[in-house]
Amino acid sequence: MPRSPLIARTLPALRRALEGLRARKATVALVPTMGALHDGHIALVRLAKRRASRVVVSIFVNPAQFAPNEDFGAYPRTWKADLAKLAAEGVDLVWNPDVKTMYPEGFATKILTEGPATTGLEDRFRPHFFGGVTTVVGKLFTQTRPDMAFFGEKDFQQLKVVTRIARDLDLGVKVTGAPTVRERDGLAMSSRNVYLSAEQRAAAPVLYRSLKDAARRLKAGDDIKATMKAAADAITEGGFALDYVEARHAESLAPVASLKDGPLRLLVAAKIGNTRLIDNVGV
Repeated sequence: MPRSPLIARTLPALRRALEGLRARKATVALVPTMGALHDGHIALVRLAKRRASRVVVSIFVNPAQFAPNEDFGAYPRTWKADLAKLAAEGVDLVWNPDVKTMYPEGFATKILTEGPATTGLEDRFRPHFFGGVTTVVGKLFTQTRPDMAFFGEKDFQQLKVVTRIARDLDLGVKVTGAPTVRERDGLAMSSRNVYLSAEQRAAAPVLYRSLKDAARRLKAGDDIKATMKAAADAITEGGFALDYVEARHAESLAPVASLKDGPLRLLVAAKIGNTRLIDNVGV
């Protein structure tokens, strides 16, 4: 039977646990999550275990990144199942603070970024989002002091934003992105996939198919504007209400006019029913 990881829920308990993990100059990796763990999270944990001698997983559903009309209250919380999965992977420590620990009374500080956080993608439709992400990730980095941290490429703009704050603020953590883990039909794994009805779930892979088709066309030399319009049409015809589907520079996330503008990333966000999904692919 796998050994359960240590669980810390207060900052003093976290510090004591980290002191133990860092004995003999061990390297520590952090995998930040909001729980409701799926195979995408587990892939991050396995990558972390290959790169570091000790692995910490945080589970904290961060209210600061949800707008009042979003799904904070309904966001899936599966603590027992999550803990069993982490025990099976040999995770060393789970950091599971409550909201009052992360945002005590009188909390008045935010980390706000520009650069990749202000490129007109997620920030255009969820203007509150990155202020919540950067603040909580900044706290997680300073609380756990990891040598490295692992994030999935599915949240590609978030990955670029987190990489920037770690570098700009000299936080001493190497941020690494891991490829998106997908269902057999191509749908990117997400904790929000549980919200999909059977009909919506059957329609959802159109996001990935449309991105892959657009990437193929762009590699063949097709016009970016026409290609992305075709992708948008396919996504809306598939039953989604589209927020955006765009070709951007893969590092800066700036708009591009042609393949010559640098490595490209195609990014999409769209809603089917009440569920908003995101995805991206490289070109």
